[in-house]
Amino acid sequence: MAGRFAPRPTRATVRGGDGSVPAGAAAGIPRQAAAPARVRRWVPDGPLDLGLTLGPLRRGPADPTFRATPDGSVWRACRTPAGPGTLRVRVYGGEVLGEAWGPGAAWLLDGLPSLLGAADDPDAFVPRHRVLALARHRRPGLRLTRTGLVLESLIPSVLEQKVTTVEAYAAWRTIVRRFGEPAPGPAPGRMYVMPEPRTWALVPSWEWHRAGVDDKRASTILRAVRVAARMEEAARMEPAAAQARLEVVPGIGPWTSAEVVQRSHGAPDAVTVGDLHLPGIVGWALAGNRNADDAEMLRLLEPYAGQRHRAARLVLLSGRVPPRRAPRMPVGDIGRL
Repeated sequence: MAGRFAPRPTRATVRGGDGSVPAGAAAGIPRQAAAPARVRRWVPDGPLDLGLTLGPLRRGPADPTFRATPDGSVWRACRTPAGPGTLRVRVYGGEVLGEAWGPGAAWLLDGLPSLLGAADDPDAFVPRHRVLALARHRRPGLRLTRTGLVLESLIPSVLEQKVTTVEAYAAWRTIVRRFGEPAPGPAPGRMYVMPEPRTWALVPSWEWHRAGVDDKRASTILRAVRVAARMEEAARMEPAAAQARLEVVPGIGPWTSAEVVQRSHGAPDAVTVGDLHLPGIVGWALAGNRNADDAEMLRLLEPYAGQRHRAARLVLLSGRVPPRRAPRMPVGDIGRL
């Protein structure tokens, strides 16, 4: 079998300079010509707000995997089990039009209803606070998305650990553009599909450093992508079991696993604990207590058991946040060190 396959680059050859990381953008892979799109039409069973439903999938205003265009369309570039794909979603009246390109097009269209909250049940939420009743009334199109993909939410969630969102978004943007591949089809702007697991595993240490990612977060991502298949299997598990599966990987705790299953599973009860700001926001909105901790937040959300994540989303959408008492967390830049 010798000589049948080209030798694969390894972390050793990459670090030694004798090999190259399979980086789509850096390698100059051209954007493919737009093939005819696959199309699916779907009618939701209630109000649907694309921005509210798909907004949690956007990692910053310049996320290379997500675009919202002036015509009301939402574009997503994804790495699906069938390969890379681009999805465009638009709403006309009460009908949703989905168009997709690339090897993952069929997979994306099959999952379009779940992505837009078809498996979600907003009526299961019964508001017990006036602020939540008003927020729900003003945002009737809120649905909880379910992507069916784990790594695309896990990796950016790890990047958001213990840093500002500005730093995390910049790191995600930098690495996806550097090592991802151009999104299939007529995607607007510079849209990219995130790297495949093997590519993540071969990102050199200096590239993590340039992106502002410390060794702890980079190591967590490397451990996760080495068991990528096991991580993606969690998409077919119940949310609690999926969280337990994710937390087996050192560096992934309850905060990160909750952030993932909220998106991959559309889990209505996966409330985020361990967050720096959320307990104070929930405490202020529901009880006027800006100093609430996780225990107090969970106590306040107890009447919404089964729907605690939705309750927290509505709190954030209500706009009732405590007045700022201290300067923002400073933005670091380890790439300058």
